[in-house]
Amino acid sequence: MKRQLFLIIIFLLGAVACKTSSISTNHAKVNSPTLSKANTWVFLMAGQSNMAGRGTVEAPDTIKNSRIITMDSLNNWMVAREPLHFYEPKNSGLDCGLSFAREMLKVVPDSVTIAMVPCAVGGSSIFQWIDDREHRMVKLLSNFKEKVHYAKEKGVIKGILWHQGESNANPNDIPVYEEALLELFGIFRAEIGNDTLPIVMGELGRFVLPEEKATNFDGINQIIREVAKENPDLYYVSSQGLDHKGDHLHFSSAAQRELGKRYAKVFSSTIQGAD
Repeated sequence: MKRQLFLIIIFLLGAVACKTSSISTNHAKVNSPTLSKANTWVFLMAGQSNMAGRGTVEAPDTIKNSRIITMDSLNNWMVAREPLHFYEPKNSGLDCGLSFAREMLKVVPDSVTIAMVPCAVGGSSIFQWIDDREHRMVKLLSNFKEKVHYAKEKGVIKGILWHQGESNANPNDIPVYEEALLELFGIFRAEIGNDTLPIVMGELGRFVLPEEKATNFDGINQIIREVAKENPDLYYVSSQGLDHKGDHLHFSSAAQRELGKRYAKVFSSTIQGAD
């Protein structure tokens, strides 16, 4: 009798272990999708807070799509949901990443999966990026290079979404911002190994601002437009009509969703393979 009871207990423990193993395996499949490298199109998101996202995440933003993946803080791949950025937990919010990816799925082949890689850190200056300085506990350029390494293993890097400039919107930095922007983009492309990689820059918000601040924001935006006009494979998206979240600095949730669509419109017209 004791032997029979012992065998029953062993059987039950084994069944529980098998069930637990099955759950763990299924979870791993969600977090580590098995995808074709050629059909995984990777886009890196870099810059400061308006790329990192400060909008309010709402229910539709959390709906997952198995053809949109992202990377977590441990460089594991998983099905994406907002917020994508994780470097500033207390400030994390809605960015333009999922909106961009959903729009791209409308124009890419059905076999393609979109991978969004978050690299933006709020408040970062372009000079901090170039010098690989640590900002908010992230060594900016080193982190970017690390993400590029994992992105290359996973798929084909198709472009960079860049939104930055608020930290350099001042009379001292504006005269040298264009040179710094081109230098940094050269570093990005060299690391990725593609001299013609499309990079799309977002304009700073055109909100109603104090006169001096509005002038400085416009100065950065003029540079962004000129850089896009004068350099092949560099593009920009307009911030015309995009509202702030109430702080005259960060895009609202609605603005972030629209911004993602605007980035996608530019990329879909420049990337080979997209309609």
